Amino acid sequence: MKIGDRLLLKIVPLIASLVMRLLNLSIKKDIIGVDQLRSVWECGEHVIIPFWHDQLFLLVFGYPGKHAKLLISSSKDGELLAQTMKYFDQDTVRGSSSRGGRAAFKKMLDLCQEKVDIVLTPDGPRGPRHELKDGVIQLARMSGRPVMPMAFVCSRGHRFKSWDRFLFPYPFARGVYSFGAPIYFDQQEGVDMFRKRIINAMQDNQQRAEALLESYGVSAI
Repeated sequence: MKIGDRLLLKIVPLIASLVMRLLNLSIKKDIIGVDQLRSVWECGEHVIIPFWHDQLFLLVFGYPGKHAKLLISSSKDGELLAQTMKYFDQDTVRGSSSRGGRAAFKKMLDLCQEKVDIVLTPDGPRGPRHELKDGVIQLARMSGRPVMPMAFVCSRGHRFKSWDRFLFPYPFARGVYSFGAPIYFDQQEGVDMFRKRIINAMQDNQQRAEALLESYGVSAI
């Protein structure tokens, strides 16, 4: 690894974590649906949490647990994110649909035997935007774990011109984190119907977060 890359890996994650903490302190936020997540925990279960890639930046502050594994790509950008997550005591699994996917999936499946939640972006790392890939479906089918969609919306921010239109929230915005109800795979329904249920649940969860934001007189960016 080049010296410049090593410096980036030391400096960028630290700065990013500080920016994230400052933004989190300034944003007025609500977290809805979290009781459903706690109810699953109280039953001795853990969940698979999918959320869209563009909502990644402040997601760590909406998750109320302490035991989660986040799937992050094996790219250089993924390494920066993985190092940043260490400042929040969040562990990561490296791999994606385009690089190291099989090994990462096997590791995630093995982790489903442990008392940790699995967090992933089903449209990452390259899109298409808000399109559900097979990973979350197969992980839920093979592990028996419930899927609980998560979303984040905010009233003010910048949308980058990237494939996912990545969201960078502005200070003092109003934000909403939302968790959907747990979705279990039913062997009788098949994979295609399960996929449709997850897609609908993620859409409904997003709309629920946006509706709460609109009740404050502002709309999601």
